[in-house]
Amino acid sequence: MKARDLSVLLGVILIIVMLVIPLPGWLLSIFILCNITLALIVILVSMNTQEALQFSIFPSLLLLLTLFRLGLNVSTTRSILSEAEAGGVVETFGTFVIGDNPLVGFVVFIILVIIQFLVITKGSERVSEVAARFTLDAMPGKQMSIDADLNAGLISEQQAKARREKVENEADFHGSMDGASKFVKGDAIAGIIIVLINIIFGLIIGMVQMDMPFQEAINTYMRLTVGDGLVSQIPALLIATATGIVVTRVAGTGNLGSDVTGQLLQYPKLLFIAAGTIFLLGLTPINFFLTTVIAGVLALSGYLLLKQAEEPEVDEVEEEVQTESSAMKTSENVVSLINMDPIEFEFGYALIPLADTNQGGDLLDRIIMIRRQLAIELGIVIPVVRIRDNIQLNPNEYQMKIKGNEVAEGELLLDHYLAMSPDIADDDIDGIDTKEPAFGLPAKWINEEVKDEAELSGYTVVDPPSVVSTHITEVIKKHAHTLLGRQETKQLIDHLKESYPILVEEVTPEPLSIGDIQKVLAKLLKENISIRNLPVIFETLADFSKLTNDTELLGEYVRQALSPQITKQYAEDDSSLKVLTVSGKVEKLLAENIQQTEHGNYLALDPDSQQEIVKSLHNEAEKLSLQEETAIVLCSPAVRMYLKQLVERFLPQVVVLSYNELEPTVQVQSVGVVNIQ
Repeated sequence: MKARDLSVLLGVILIIVMLVIPLPGWLLSIFILCNITLALIVILVSMNTQEALQFSIFPSLLLLLTLFRLGLNVSTTRSILSEAEAGGVVETFGTFVIGDNPLVGFVVFIILVIIQFLVITKGSERVSEVAARFTLDAMPGKQMSIDADLNAGLISEQQAKARREKVENEADFHGSMDGASKFVKGDAIAGIIIVLINIIFGLIIGMVQMDMPFQEAINTYMRLTVGDGLVSQIPALLIATATGIVVTRVAGTGNLGSDVTGQLLQYPKLLFIAAGTIFLLGLTPINFFLTTVIAGVLALSGYLLLKQAEEPEVDEVEEEVQTESSAMKTSENVVSLINMDPIEFEFGYALIPLADTNQGGDLLDRIIMIRRQLAIELGIVIPVVRIRDNIQLNPNEYQMKIKGNEVAEGELLLDHYLAMSPDIADDDIDGIDTKEPAFGLPAKWINEEVKDEAELSGYTVVDPPSVVSTHITEVIKKHAHTLLGRQETKQLIDHLKESYPILVEEVTPEPLSIGDIQKVLAKLLKENISIRNLPVIFETLADFSKLTNDTELLGEYVRQALSPQITKQYAEDDSSLKVLTVSGKVEKLLAENIQQTEHGNYLALDPDSQQEIVKSLHNEAEKLSLQEETAIVLCSPAVRMYLKQLVERFLPQVVVLSYNELEPTVQVQSVGVVNIQ
């Protein structure tokens, strides 16, 4: 254990000993001087911190110093009442203040105590209480601001994490200071009570037990009491002042001294007004010489500050230009240009109010909620969405890019509403014909005047921010598998390892690499299967990775292990499911044309047969779409993967499931058969 850590532990033990064991006067004097020294160090540190968290140990330190001071009070009180002496320091302080008149000295001491208790201590306690309350109330707003900056791309994930930790630490600190300030108040009250005990019982003990005359007893115990009170109250006053400084400190660019002088003297011309006022006071019976000297000092200070403020302007401008010029020449500036954002959302200038909070835009907040929603639905952390305006786009146009490639676009009319009717032939409402960007449904942009009429007619009416939010959500869902790279997979594995270390060690780095796991997870996401249940996924990989390293087959095994999740995702009320079944002829044809190679298995089916299967599936899916039903194909586990590979290029919206991916309790109803001639 380090010597500094050991010294703190011994100090706490010594404080407990002081409360029980009598100490000699010379040792009390040493402890009293140590107490004053610690108080000076604390107030100097509090004045030189730029923000409260730089002195985060202060609440705990405050408790220890208060306990130390109370231990000294107990020891000095025991010494005063039993021996009528408490060391040279107490004697010196008492004699210096009281002098020849004990009553005047006692009054001065009482005034000092009142100032500390009613002004410094009460003020510090109130400020601590208010600061804690306002800090806790401001936490949600600060956290939302951090999330907004993160989604706008102004800060990185690491910076956002650091700022969130700082917000939490500030709340904890001010909450602790609210409680610790009660120590200061209690210490002040205890000091007053101890002073009264020393005087009253000192007189009784001196006159009754020690046979002192009243005058001698009052002189002796008054001097010792005042001396003891001073050596206790002076450090207490410094600590209380430090408490007030810490809790009232607002983060600045310097310490308290530089901030006070910098802000108090930031308007030099006002010093001339103050100098003139003080000089005019000298024309009254007030000392003319003294007021003239003070006015001259103020005027000279104002002149020097004005002159100093004019000189550095040119230098600062030149330094700024040089800094910018050197920054443009550095290699880091060029390297930053090749960085590519995973997700970009660009819009024309007419859509700027969407993202401008000053104009009521809430797009940043909506994207925060989208990322949280997709984290719950898909089980991955969506990267930051970079939002920027693009003058090359049409005013009302927007587009989305995934890893630099444009994947979606749309158009918004901010002063209109998007109305969608369940009946395509319904054309009762006047508006601008368009398509809903997320799902491609026929829709109309309508004015606010006809909004109520459209809703009464059965239209679904949506405001522009909701339209674009839905589009962003669907685009990210569709491309989630491309957003999950090896780095993101490593983060998911590290998160799982915190709770399931043995499970992770059994899967990676052997027998599966991070790249293998990424392929399995991306395969699930590509078919809209959530990977949030990572423990089940890794349990399956641990079981079957010993048999095969084929990530396609491992993905099929994982899908079967996730059967409760898949069943709940597609079955209605977990009880019934309408599907298209695959004929035995088609399944046999697929199974016979699976080619096995050392690099994996693939379907080698002739083009005519492929076209015939796809055509049959397309016809059956068309029938279901007329009934507003989702096309779900059910087949055997042996051919599910190959059938999905066959149809996803032509019918990507068709869901292909195997029998093993459904729970036995689900009632499967066949509404069509995929067959060939």
